[in-house]
Amino acid sequence: MRLIIIFLFTIQFSYSQIYEVGIAVGGSNFIGDVGNTSFIAPNELLNGIILKWNRSPRHSYRLSILSSKISADDSNSKDPRRLERGLLFKNNLFEISSGMEFTFFDFNLHEAGLKYTPYIFTGIVYTKFDKLGYQNNNISSLGGRTKSLGIPFILGFKYRVLEQLILSAEIGSRYVFSDNIDGSLSNTENYTNFGNINNRDWYVFSLINLSYTFGRKPCYCNY
Repeated sequence: MRLIIIFLFTIQFSYSQIYEVGIAVGGSNFIGDVGNTSFIAPNELLNGIILKWNRSPRHSYRLSILSSKISADDSNSKDPRRLERGLLFKNNLFEISSGMEFTFFDFNLHEAGLKYTPYIFTGIVYTKFDKLGYQNNNISSLGGRTKSLGIPFILGFKYRVLEQLILSAEIGSRYVFSDNIDGSLSNTENYTNFGNINNRDWYVFSLINLSYTFGRKPCYCNY
């Protein structure tokens, strides 16, 4: 009997929270050993989904699945050495990230009235991308895919446009524990490493997310 009561309580609790399912679109740009080093300079499209569990009015658990092409061209750089070198590359990137989102103001969706707040997000990123290598002043595919972990640093702003629709915009950089998204550190026979091998790659996602919220009014607990 006790197990049944616990089970029913668990079901009720799990359905009493606010969840969000959103569609994200935007742009991406690369920061590394090739191309422009500007922090925000999207040059490829991205898309994906973002899921949230609003655990309290001030924090949410979040999972996102995003994909994008990543490219860079030395001709877009302001560095004369890169302009003279003239390298370029394209890659296909897929990421899954999870972590916690914190809002600056209370964002209780069960209260009437205007709701908006800036927010920050961090956690961990799993990134998968094509293997590239550098040879004879050219970056080319080596075939296959490789993967890396990373850390996201995201700043955003969200606003409730309708009772169950949330519109958010964010800019997020990803520090990746790899230096080979651009093929600069392939460590492959007959291929040459280039650039600063002591630095790791970064990429930036700038996106807009429209999410639908659902769930009963929660009883927020102390965790």
